[in-house]
Amino acid sequence: MKYAIFCYGQEGVTDALTPAQDEAMMRTIGDTSEALRAEGKLGASGRLMTTSSAVTVRHGGAQTLVLDGPFAETKEHLLGFYLIDCDSLEAAIDAARRLAKGRTPGALEIRPLRTFTDPSPRA
Repeated sequence: MKYAIFCYGQEGVTDALTPAQDEAMMRTIGDTSEALRAEGKLGASGRLMTTSSAVTVRHGGAQTLVLDGPFAETKEHLLGFYLIDCDSLEAAIDAARRLAKGRTPGALEIRPLRTFTDPSPRA
């Protein structure tokens, strides 16, 4: 089963990291990502740019609006994602726990993923 793990946190905290702190955090996350990739579990992942660069397209009835900013107003913003391929929700939770190590405070949300197109054999 494929799962999406969404990374939430406070943008100000992440943005306030020094280059050395950010590099150390990304190195820890990278080590875990490589281990999950070697296990055949990790697909695409990415770090999203700040919410000030986001655009939201809302469709309601006959009108489509393009709005500056993120999808929702909240203290925690979607910072990035991982696509993983695990045999069970428990295995996806284990992967998220591993990915949480070394991160700034926040949340990792796990959702089963139904793919519509998938050119690769993995996530």
